[in-house]
Amino acid sequence: MPVVSNTSPILNLAIVDQLILLHRQFGEILIPNAVLDELKVGEERPGSQAIREAISSGWIQTQALNNEPLAQLLKQTLDRGEAEAIALAIELEADWTLLDEREGRKVAKSLGLT
Repeated sequence: MPVVSNTSPILNLAIVDQLILLHRQFGEILIPNAVLDELKVGEERPGSQAIREAISSGWIQTQALNNEPLAQLLKQTLDRGEAEAIALAIELEADWTLLDEREGRKVAKSLGLT
């Protein structure tokens, strides 16, 4: 059951100390490199420690994107993290794609993602 996430669902839950809810609901979460970059786990920010712990324990994993042309096309209307998350979800035939922004959800839905 692959689940791919954009930045904000992870970051926002980590900031309010509820990141564990994603783990309880979905088990493993996959993120593309752009999302990892946007999470800025190397910096001391609210939620960073919880995200680092989730990554080190393995339930949040970075997955390389193979379909870069699709991501580039999506970046014309979406930010880098959303574009790569949607492209990765399509590649992996993800059961769920976690997106918080309306435009991203609209694009994902039009491409057949849940």
